[in-house]
Amino acid sequence: MILNPVISVAPGAGGVAKTAPFARGVALFLGVFTLLNLAGDLRVRGFDLNLWWIDLRVLPGYVADPFLCLCGLLLAWFALRPACSKLRRHATAICLALLLLAALGNCLTYYSLVLGGAVHPALPVPLSLLIAAGLGLVLRALLRGASPGRARDLVACVALAGVMGFMFPLAQMILFGKTDYRRSADVAVVMGARVYADGRLSDALKDRVRTACDLYHQRLVNKLIMSGGPGDGAIHETEAMAHAAVQSGVDPEDIIQDQFGLNTGNTVKNTGILFRELHASRMLVVSHGYHLPRIKLAYQRAGTQVYTVPARETYFLRQMPFNMAREVVALWVYYLRPLSSAS
Repeated sequence: MILNPVISVAPGAGGVAKTAPFARGVALFLGVFTLLNLAGDLRVRGFDLNLWWIDLRVLPGYVADPFLCLCGLLLAWFALRPACSKLRRHATAICLALLLLAALGNCLTYYSLVLGGAVHPALPVPLSLLIAAGLGLVLRALLRGASPGRARDLVACVALAGVMGFMFPLAQMILFGKTDYRRSADVAVVMGARVYADGRLSDALKDRVRTACDLYHQRLVNKLIMSGGPGDGAIHETEAMAHAAVQSGVDPEDIIQDQFGLNTGNTVKNTGILFRELHASRMLVVSHGYHLPRIKLAYQRAGTQVYTVPARETYFLRQMPFNMAREVVALWVYYLRPLSSAS
């Protein structure tokens, strides 16, 4: 028997109609992002970043990946064609409920780490909590029923998915980037920033070096790797960084300079070699919160596990909004780059 599409409007669906475009936008973003990760991993091993929104590591890969693929298809399908048969609606509801439970489980894991002192967030709100709220909104819209939708509703859905594409990196910067994962490690990498022609460190770089020196003085690390490129004048970024660290009491013999860290990719490549030479098994990376998600991504793609430490800011930098907006683009570029370079 062929099931008829559900097109009736359930009682109380007036409120749902107002939130339906947003729910569909969330569903479209999560669905496309999930499928892109899985498809990209078939082309480039290690491309999959579904862990960045849902942690299913309790399941073996041969179970988690097909489940995520099914969820991605159903989410995208619901976003584009919200009116569905009972069979599809039930299947989508089950998948959403399981994802919601997983997201809530991720929240519990996060708060257990916070209470145990393993992580120190600036804002004690995990991304998993926002994901759970979004999944709950999609599930509510699905269960209340949806009309076939008008063309402008689809446009709104796609536009809101685009907004989600902008907000997702911002959430990573604010929630992940501002969380301090400091712990005992072998070495800390300090990402460079501007050094003026007279050798003075910019305020941003002062914050990074000061934070790294605190890790050293707390005996959490034994070595500091200063990574950067040329300064505005004759003094190299790493030289100025090392000088500032020595002035704060760091032993010069415990400072290593990576003078070819011209960008994040170069720093990851160069420090990976240094890690092996130092026989380092645990590494910290210090930079500003907006930069740390891309750093984590770059090291992850290079097969290196690092823990991030946000620079302790002395004041809010005026250029921070611009830096964060630029970083949204940079993070997506880093994310997609392996696909363009794959043979």
